[in-house]
Amino acid sequence: MLKNVAALLLDEVHPFELGVLCEVFGLDRSEEGLPVHDFAVVSAEGPVLQTHAGFTISTPYGLDRLEEADLIAVPAGSHFMDREYPQEVLDALRRAVDRGARVLSVCSGAYVLGAAGLLDGRRCTTHWRHSDELARRFPLAIVEPDVLYVDEGSVITSAGTAAGIDACLHLVRQAYGPAAANTIARRMVVPPHRDGGQAQYIQRPLPRDRCDTVGDTLAWMERHLDREMTVEQLAAQAHMSPRTFARRFQQETGTTPYRWLLRQRVLLAQHLLETSDETMDTIAGQTGFGNAAALRHQFVRSLDTTPHAYRRTFRGPSTVNEVA
Repeated sequence: MLKNVAALLLDEVHPFELGVLCEVFGLDRSEEGLPVHDFAVVSAEGPVLQTHAGFTISTPYGLDRLEEADLIAVPAGSHFMDREYPQEVLDALRRAVDRGARVLSVCSGAYVLGAAGLLDGRRCTTHWRHSDELARRFPLAIVEPDVLYVDEGSVITSAGTAAGIDACLHLVRQAYGPAAANTIARRMVVPPHRDGGQAQYIQRPLPRDRCDTVGDTLAWMERHLDREMTVEQLAAQAHMSPRTFARRFQQETGTTPYRWLLRQRVLLAQHLLETSDETMDTIAGQTGFGNAAALRHQFVRSLDTTPHAYRRTFRGPSTVNEVA
């Protein structure tokens, strides 16, 4: 269930992270066939809150509004790493999880969840600049400092700024399917899906056309997604040892060659399912999956839906029946 969503604000909240929550869960997109959430901005510290940008936010909703929420989202705020939180806020978050609701943090909002004891024994993340302090302050938490977001069922934590978008779209995808998440992503002009395990940042963020060492290999991989590829073959093409190539690839793309290749193949499969009448076996061949069964397996793992269901969502049941 994801019908009722509350954004929980504390003093010196960051407007951008709050805006992400409002954009994903607070807008009425019913004309596009998307569900409408009962969305509220809740103040934990009085009817008027200061933002870190210098302006104030007022809301009529207090902590009692959290008792009916399916999802409570806590955006980032200034000095969240070293401040204390009202006990009634922490109690409300614990009650929410106990009754089966979910809680989501964006960036330093993870410190609020940690203070409530909700990170104890759970994997979690926050902005890479704050991850060491998060681990020090909450030693029972299992901090993963490099990932975009972590979904531990009732507790979801995300890294800085844009990673909050990824986590929110992940929740929409779980609740309503990939088509709903993709529609919102297109409206926001952001990638429809970034895997939660993807690195937060790229160590060498050089443009592909400016002498990055794996740029030519990436371009070749994109042109030949239908071929079998091994790290050894790719390394030879890049004139590196496999170990050096794998390290450089991780540094410059933020992921491994296998995961990058898999994501590109799934993206191509999505495009072909949306725009062509090719059979599943043909699409599997064009995307390097080999056969329809392998395509289905990887599609379900990546997008939590089958290729047939994805095509039906974008093209309609009659088209699926014609090309199945």
